[in-house]
Amino acid sequence: MEISVILAHPDRGSFNHAIALVVCRTLERGGHTVCFHDLYEEGFDPLLPASELDTKAQTPPELARYCDELRRSDGLVIVHPNWWGQPPAMMKGWIDRVFRPGVAYSFQEGDNGEGVPIGLLRAQTAIIINTSNTEPEREMREFGDPLNRLWKKCILEFCGVKNIIRETFSIVITSTPEQRAAWLRRVEETVKVSFCS
Repeated sequence: MEISVILAHPDRGSFNHAIALVVCRTLERGGHTVCFHDLYEEGFDPLLPASELDTKAQTPPELARYCDELRRSDGLVIVHPNWWGQPPAMMKGWIDRVFRPGVAYSFQEGDNGEGVPIGLLRAQTAIIINTSNTEPEREMREFGDPLNRLWKKCILEFCGVKNIIRETFSIVITSTPEQRAAWLRRVEETVKVSFCS
């Protein structure tokens, strides 16, 4: 299978980068083709220009690779921190520009603005891995889980993905090397169960 792994964290030494490395290695050991993108390292432009808003707009050449990979992907793994209950702006911009009409979704014929989607993604499984610096019980009590709703309902199910797995690791900033090692083992197991069994 071809699996797309998308990372959005500006610090190369971050735990998010360690997670992405384990994901890619586990998938490769499982015999999969990995399409890995570190959006910050690649200098992805997250700004959606007005020229791309028209559903009939041509895909800009710099986006064609991302869109083609998304179309082909048999699975997705998304890695990013929880910032203000959202992905970093870089990840949101990637969604805005790459999850395009005709690539990730379309609308029913005759749709007059009701927005009833037809998911076009080939991928049926996606893993979302987030890091946080808020204690999990306080996060749920104070904020709920906006990232779960965003990824599951507003993006992936909308685009046809059926099986969505989410892992959150916290509190990262005070975590010990032993905790991080255990979390990375959990990442490896989640990837194996989802794509390699």
